[in-house]
Amino acid sequence: MSETDDEPAIPRAALNKLIKDILPNLRVSIETRDLLSACCTEFIHLIASEANDVCEKQQRKTITPEHVLDGLEALGFGEYRQEVEAVVADCREVQAKRRKCSTKLDKLGIPEDELLRMQQELFAKARQEQQEADQQQWQRIQEEMAGAGTANDEAANHDSDSDY
Repeated sequence: MSETDDEPAIPRAALNKLIKDILPNLRVSIETRDLLSACCTEFIHLIASEANDVCEKQQRKTITPEHVLDGLEALGFGEYRQEVEAVVADCREVQAKRRKCSTKLDKLGIPEDELLRMQQELFAKARQEQQEADQQQWQRIQEEMAGAGTANDEAANHDSDSDY
C-alpha cells in the first residue's frame, strides 16, 4: 500500500465523467487518468494550504469559502472567482433547502401537538395490546398447570388403585 492510498482524492468515477465530458471523442490512458487525479489532488492541497494561511492571518479557526476564494486569488487563479462564487451560492441554496426540510416533522405538515397526541395514542394502544398478550399468556400457563396437575392427580390415583 502506498502512502497516497490514505490521502483523499477525487473519486475515479467523477474524474472519468469529467474527462468524458471534456474530451468525448478521445480515449485517455490509465496512466493519464492517474496523472490527472494526482494533479487534481495537488491542486486541492495547494488551495487548502493557501486558504489555511489566509484563515490564520485573519486569526480564524474555521476555513470559510471566502478564505478559499482568497487562496485562489493568491495562487493566481482569480479568473475562476465568479464561477466559484456561483457554485458557493448554489451550495448555500441547497443547504438552506435541506435545513428547511431537515426534519420529518416539517415534511409531514402535521402540527407537533397533533403528532404528540397521535404518538401517545399509539403508546397507549401498544400498552393495551401488551397487557392483553401478557394476560393470555398467563391464562395459558394457568391452564397448562391445571392440566398438568389434573394429569398428575389421575396418575397418582391410578397408582394408588393398583396398590390394593
